[in-house]
Amino acid sequence: MKRKWMVVDRMIIFTDIDLDGLGCGLIAKLAFADKANVFYSSYRNLNQRVEAVIKNPENNNVEIYITDLAVNEQVEKKLEERFRQGKHVQMIDHHVTAMHFNQYKWGSVIPEYETGKKTCATSLFYDYLIEHNIMERNRALEEFIELVRQYDTWEWDENNNLTAKRLNDLFYIMSRELFEEEMLKRLTENADSFELTDTETMLLDIEEQKIHRYIHSKSRQLVQTFVDDYCVGIVHAEQYLSELGNELNNLYPHLDMIILLNIGGKKMGFRTIHDEVNVAEFAKGYGGGGHPKASGSELTREAFEKFVQNVFEIIPVKPDANRNEFNLKDSPVGTSYQNPLGENSFIIPDGDGNYSIVHNKEKTEQTFSTFADAEWYLKRNYSSSLRSDHEYIYQVSKALRISQDELRGNFQELIRNYLIDITL
Repeated sequence: MKRKWMVVDRMIIFTDIDLDGLGCGLIAKLAFADKANVFYSSYRNLNQRVEAVIKNPENNNVEIYITDLAVNEQVEKKLEERFRQGKHVQMIDHHVTAMHFNQYKWGSVIPEYETGKKTCATSLFYDYLIEHNIMERNRALEEFIELVRQYDTWEWDENNNLTAKRLNDLFYIMSRELFEEEMLKRLTENADSFELTDTETMLLDIEEQKIHRYIHSKSRQLVQTFVDDYCVGIVHAEQYLSELGNELNNLYPHLDMIILLNIGGKKMGFRTIHDEVNVAEFAKGYGGGGHPKASGSELTREAFEKFVQNVFEIIPVKPDANRNEFNLKDSPVGTSYQNPLGENSFIIPDGDGNYSIVHNKEKTEQTFSTFADAEWYLKRNYSSSLRSDHEYIYQVSKALRISQDELRGNFQELIRNYLIDITL
């Protein structure tokens, strides 16, 4: 039911600790002013906080909102009981793992708009408040919300909207309190447009360099293993999780997902780029949830054993060499790989359009119709990476007892003539 400008004694909103969650808290303070009480929460403390608030009789007339997070089944039933007693509850979310809340009159979970555009909690909360005449439209706020939405759904990457990414970077550079204070001031003083300042842009340029260094470092700390039916990469990380997860997925596309562990915060993040992999469902196994391609959960004792203790002895994988001139993928004379144990592998075209794999001087039984299929198998089963020219040229020149310069000068012919000696 729509209502005209409302009078509320007090409202409480429980929302997530990321940029999308902060967007909801920001909107609450713009709409309800000093009557808004924002509790930035995580899955670890959400249920306890919500239950404590609804138990307190002093909160019977308080409007309660939950955005970008979902309570557990026990608290879910208590919220339904509160609603049936005529007390206010409104849950707004966009995660597919929370769709079951749509069975309640107080639940609204919408992963996509009718146009097919993905939603975020901030955009849905704003839509709700506008629809119910709780706040007036604000052009600058809508520009801010669109940046939040594009970042949270990773649409910014498809659209190359770097401003959306930079807004999130700024959120993590500043403290949450300072960021919220600055955005409130900016959106209140200028309702016509939203943009970053020159000082913020300078800070973000410096931050961008830090992110690249961090990703480069972490890309060499990733360990590979199988968990259930998934081939996963595991890395310890405490910052830049979305950027890191996306970059590692693109760097190691043979992996089904990347698992990001924050031991100090006792949290896990799950990221994938594959449509056939649903990390939201995977996260549910550890009490978490989220989106099909980006989810999270608490780091449980079971998860610690599985993702930390059980993989402790595994040597990190290496990224593929990226500046080669000789050892190239899908080469007509074969391509050389090596795994963390020092075992060499080769993908060799058979001449009939198929490809074979020689691993550790033994030819596998399988043949592959494409180079990509052979490489996918090799990387998943042996954790191998493309060897650098420097390593490969050195090994071959030593095996053939010729100089490296001679090998470089007549590379393909020599490799073709002595391929059996090199691989077996």
